[in-house]
Amino acid sequence: MKVDVLLGLQWGDEGKGKVVDVLTPRYDAVARFQGGPNAGHTLEFEGKKYVLRSIPSGVFQKDTVNIIGNGVVLDPVLFEEEARSLEASGVPLKQILKISKKAHLILPTHRKLDAANEAAKGSAKIGTTGKGIGPTYTDKISRNGLRVGDLFDNFGRKYQAAKERHIAMIQRLGGDTEIAELEEKWLNACEYLKEYDLIDSEYYVNGMLKEGKKILCEGAQGTMLDVDFGSYPFVTSSNTVTAGACTGLGLAPNKIGDVYGIFKAYCTRVGSGPFPTELFDETGQKIRAIGHEYGAVTGRERRCGWIDLVALKYSIMINGVTRLIMMKSDVLDGFETVKACVAYEFDGKTTDHFPFDANDLPLKPVYKDLKGWNTDLSKATSPADFPKEFNDYIDFLEKELETPIYILSVGPDRTQTIVRKPL
Repeated sequence: MKVDVLLGLQWGDEGKGKVVDVLTPRYDAVARFQGGPNAGHTLEFEGKKYVLRSIPSGVFQKDTVNIIGNGVVLDPVLFEEEARSLEASGVPLKQILKISKKAHLILPTHRKLDAANEAAKGSAKIGTTGKGIGPTYTDKISRNGLRVGDLFDNFGRKYQAAKERHIAMIQRLGGDTEIAELEEKWLNACEYLKEYDLIDSEYYVNGMLKEGKKILCEGAQGTMLDVDFGSYPFVTSSNTVTAGACTGLGLAPNKIGDVYGIFKAYCTRVGSGPFPTELFDETGQKIRAIGHEYGAVTGRERRCGWIDLVALKYSIMINGVTRLIMMKSDVLDGFETVKACVAYEFDGKTTDHFPFDANDLPLKPVYKDLKGWNTDLSKATSPADFPKEFNDYIDFLEKELETPIYILSVGPDRTQTIVRKPL
């Protein structure tokens, strides 16, 4: 058996949570392999909306095992809030959720350090969510981190040493070091975390594969935020690409099966960093309003623009995508013309590659204009309901991206999902 991977191909917020929830009936387990509570996966069904930050999106499927892998960074306080909310909704979380002992813990001082680092950057700030993700991954790489398994091994001593080290760093940055209230909540949340099944997830995942079980690996953020391949330094602190499933769950590369790449029919981005197709006019505002483009966790306005096929081709290449999923097709229902960026122009040159120095180049998008479909796609229940112009848009994308589009989303509810090709 091999695992399948589902991840975002743009700058995050592609709608991964809904798709994972739709796909999970086909799988025995859903496993998160990277990221932290800065990522919000939104699911809507039965008239209710749920935002999952650290917990995998398979928790609403009966009998599906959910795993938080070693590549995830976990804030016990935010985890407890999220978990108790799900339990109150009737989700038997302690029965279906397993957490890797090797997942790193976000400490109260990590959040303070995050804020101090961002403030020190001034106008060069990255646009962090302030959740302590970056400092936690920094500690992980510098071999100073605390892991979930440390809760049972001289935890008091290890925590005190980490706290003192962080406070000294925050003081040098001129930041706020008051953590008493945060710390009390955090230590109580750690006790709550210990009530869960804390496992050696690499053995567990590979054991499931040996038993013939099917696993879906769920990524957070998007490919263009990958710490190696994204628009550095305006990126997240982990590997958001397919390879991250190997390091974030303990899987060998030959265990990867299909890779589902998810993208919007247009583009969005939160925070700072390059965005070649960003729209600053009424069209951008219209896309934001219709698509409700505000951060699921932060509430921040998302920057909006036309679809960028240069960046999308790059993401497909890096991830080895075998199946595409297009989200929010219905947001473009009312546009007479839909544009797609097929290349960039700068300094008198044209390129279809995403450049190393995209942050500094005055990239001008080269657009292909396509006729809009002017049809309410949200009422479509099968591909037979699609107007010709929308089918033309799909055909154009498949030809440009050289990858088939298997699934289309035409609304926020899990029922507004149309499968074009057999899975």
